[in-house]
Amino acid sequence: MTPLILVVQVLVALVILNVWLLRAGRATDYRGGDAKTMLEEFAVYGLPGWFMYLVGALKISFAICLLAGVWVPTLTLIGSVGLGALMLGAVMMHVKVRDTLKKTYPSLTLFLLCVLVAVPLG
Repeated sequence: MTPLILVVQVLVALVILNVWLLRAGRATDYRGGDAKTMLEEFAVYGLPGWFMYLVGALKISFAICLLAGVWVPTLTLIGSVGLGALMLGAVMMHVKVRDTLKKTYPSLTLFLLCVLVAVPLG
């Protein structure tokens, strides 16, 4: 694995952990629709509140896999494919509610970075 891919891998993990552990209850310019919190955002997408907790647990788990993958490379593929699938779902939710490209850009970028990390391994 190249040093650049390793940096991307860690960066993706840290971004996801930041969003889900530190910023879930805070407003950002990237939330779907007019949502101010993560829970409101899932409601905008027509998803139940419990689903937010499931997605959050999965995203945090996959982000931890990416970090642990620095030392246990097999975990990198699990983390990048799992997180990539969830980020593709996030892109589709933004499209579903007709969000602007600005709101869709972060999830699309993270999806593409997950693909970048997964491809050399697969």
